[in-house]
Amino acid sequence: MPDTDVFAERHTDSGTDARLLRETGLIPFARWCPSPNFGPRPDGVPISLLVVHNISLPPGQFGGPEIEDFFCNRLDHSAHPYFQTIEGVQVSAHLLIRRDGVLVQFVSLLERAWHAGRSCFEGQDECNDFSIGIELEGTDDIPYTPEQYRRLAEVADLIMAAWPAITDDRITGHCDIAPGRKTDPGPAFDWQYFRAGLHAARGSGRNV
Repeated sequence: MPDTDVFAERHTDSGTDARLLRETGLIPFARWCPSPNFGPRPDGVPISLLVVHNISLPPGQFGGPEIEDFFCNRLDHSAHPYFQTIEGVQVSAHLLIRRDGVLVQFVSLLERAWHAGRSCFEGQDECNDFSIGIELEGTDDIPYTPEQYRRLAEVADLIMAAWPAITDDRITGHCDIAPGRKTDPGPAFDWQYFRAGLHAARGSGRNV
């Protein structure tokens, strides 16, 4: 289990950030890398779900620009045999958390990112319509880093403050909304540890 001290550092502790997030859809401490792969959310459908994913490109390799290139439709598909299998695929996520905890944002949280695909949560189909998708740089079977858990808890705390319909039980994995089709974030993701860190963040007294 990662060191619990990683949850001590926080970028934000003010309701001002939550109000600003509701207005702009932009995380204030994320690096902006705009993706063209998004669309409007349906009218009258509130943001009420947070979905955790993983991604690595090439599979099992970390640290390169390929994830950002993929989400921005500029991946060199000749650079690796695996890239040829995803040529023509246009996807995105709202956020990516790198192995070192760096946060990258591709799509405003107010918009519909293309991260979930065919999916269903508690009887409601098309989770892209009402969810926020966060990618962790990783794989199903390689442990995630302490920095990633800290950043995910911090970001989830801020998102939940901005959109209270996202409750603890409405944070889920891609595998849970697309069973049989997706497996991420996989058994390497420690849900108990993440939720303990999130509860500590939520208990820090943020005012919305």
